[in-house]
Amino acid sequence: MGFSHRRCLLAVVVTAVAAVTVSVVTPVLLADSTTVAGRGVRATSVILVNGDGMAAAHREAARLYLAGFDGRLAMDRLPVSGQLTTSPRDPSTAVTDSAAAATAWATGVRTYNGSIGVDVDGRPLAVLGQRAKAAGKSTGLVTTAQVTDASPAAFFSRTADRSAQDEIARQYLTFSRPDVVLGGGEDWWLPKGTPGAWPDKPAEDPSEGSRGTRGDLVEQARRDGYHYVSTAEQLASAPRGKLLGLFANEEMFQQRPEGKGDVYSPAVDLATMTGKALDVLGANGKGFFLLVEEEGVDEFSHHNNATRVLQSMRSLERTVEVARAYVATHPDTLLVVTGDHECGGLTVENTSDTDESGSAPSTEDGPFPVHGSALRFVMDWTTTGHTGVDVPVTAEGPLAELFTGKHPNTHLHDVLAKVLNL
Repeated sequence: MGFSHRRCLLAVVVTAVAAVTVSVVTPVLLADSTTVAGRGVRATSVILVNGDGMAAAHREAARLYLAGFDGRLAMDRLPVSGQLTTSPRDPSTAVTDSAAAATAWATGVRTYNGSIGVDVDGRPLAVLGQRAKAAGKSTGLVTTAQVTDASPAAFFSRTADRSAQDEIARQYLTFSRPDVVLGGGEDWWLPKGTPGAWPDKPAEDPSEGSRGTRGDLVEQARRDGYHYVSTAEQLASAPRGKLLGLFANEEMFQQRPEGKGDVYSPAVDLATMTGKALDVLGANGKGFFLLVEEEGVDEFSHHNNATRVLQSMRSLERTVEVARAYVATHPDTLLVVTGDHECGGLTVENTSDTDESGSAPSTEDGPFPVHGSALRFVMDWTTTGHTGVDVPVTAEGPLAELFTGKHPNTHLHDVLAKVLNL
């Protein structure tokens, strides 16, 4: 049987059992206590920050550009650091996509590319967002991608096909019920031909437009008690409680090569969305789980667009600062910053008149200034796709020390589940 045909069959199987919660047993590999050492504080909450497509070179380029030779990014000032592998369990490739990578994080099980919350045989898995909700914790997701894109979807839904974003949105409302959903992707919440707050066929991308097949999910969300917002002003004034905010038709930027319509100017920046989410979720005394994602790092790396990658990294850095400020006054919260995989085969190089700049996809961008220095550097790409290299992980808070060393990406799931007492 062809693999693509098998995926079609898997989609039928998963749809048939989508309402069934399947539990998985987390291996007893971690410490028994989730009490913060020396402070007598019980661990209750997790903030997971994903720089989608971000690996060591992206972080170093951002450090040079934003902080300089002697500076450190907020994400690099977290006291614990380690590495995570990224490989999936796909029969046709050794390099992961975001769906398989996030599923490993959300379930502790590696799977094939394109799948959300299911194993290699298409069987649905228990996903961390839904498990946290069932345990009485508040849950939320914040992203500059569509809120139904692969990374957030893996924590809150299950489907054999990551492209079924309207089905993912439906599952948010009927299966996992996150308390806060903020990002882009209004197109997937409304039926074709029914534009919402964001008009169809905008000038910056006429291909965008409502395309859902599951009815008016924005209206359903309102009936389910969500406060719906679509502007920065509405978000700022939104009361505490269930919150749905969709701030673009698709991603909250235009992901193109330099000078070809590329735009990174979100209607609401990631740091602001994260601050609002923490205000809402933090009201639950039982704790919360929050996924935060900067999608621009990955999408602009796919286009070898270093200028926009650095903008996205600045956004991510400001967001980490918001998260660190929260953790400073809430020691029961674990903060983890990492990337799901590397994108672009990026490295950081000296400027040179003799070094070949190559032709697509092996190209150089820059030069860019080193902050506080007269020196400059270039960002050199080797691919427009993902690579299989390890990604750095930094953390602070309860059980952060468990990230020291090198681990499979499923280890992240095990630590988060332990902190959340799932």
